[in-house]
Amino acid sequence: MSARDSGARDGRTVYRIRWLPGTDRLHASCFCGAEREFEDPVILWDWLLGHPEGHLPRPPAEHDSPAPAAALV
Repeated sequence: MSARDSGARDGRTVYRIRWLPGTDRLHASCFCGAEREFEDPVILWDWLLGHPEGHLPRPPAEHDSPAPAAALV
């Protein structure tokens, strides 16, 4: 199944908004990799559409980083 068949959009400016079940919070993901949670959908859209102001890509998690190399003795 292609992205077009699944309803997903191709292109550079794809925004994703997910409701976090059991909460009043929304999780927003920008095409640049920045992510944030919001309670107010108006503020969420201001943040997404105000790109790049306030957008910093999420730093890699510790498990995403390569392990440090062993020191040579």
